[in-house]
Amino acid sequence: MYPEPLVAPMRAELTAIGFTELKSADAVTEVLSEKEGTTLVVINSVCGCAAGAARPGVRQALAKSAIKPTRLVTVFAGVDKEAVDKTRQFTLPYPPSSPALALFKDGELVHFVERHQIEGRNATMIADHLEEVFAEYCGVPA
Repeated sequence: MYPEPLVAPMRAELTAIGFTELKSADAVTEVLSEKEGTTLVVINSVCGCAAGAARPGVRQALAKSAIKPTRLVTVFAGVDKEAVDKTRQFTLPYPPSSPALALFKDGELVHFVERHQIEGRNATMIADHLEEVFAEYCGVPA
């Protein structure tokens, strides 16, 4: 488990733009069982690809896209074990991956970006991909 002072700035990169942290299995179950709307889950991580591509890519996509998920939530691998484990149950059959990005629509997993799909890509590539995913699954612009 990583110490909170180390991960606090990494958490803040997402919470500052509207993400809600889920820190318990019950909180994850409540949000991911929602049967209406879309939920973007960021499985956050301390790794370099989270810092260099995943978090900045998510920020760029949300800033640029006219179409956005209904809910934005995050769990932190290596910190919020119970919440991450429960999230990973919802993202089966995909293997554990962090960082990772998951989009749920009406309570069903509709898109998943694994770590190997983040590694080697830059933030703009991640943002462009997410914009396409939002357009496909999140409906009309707000």
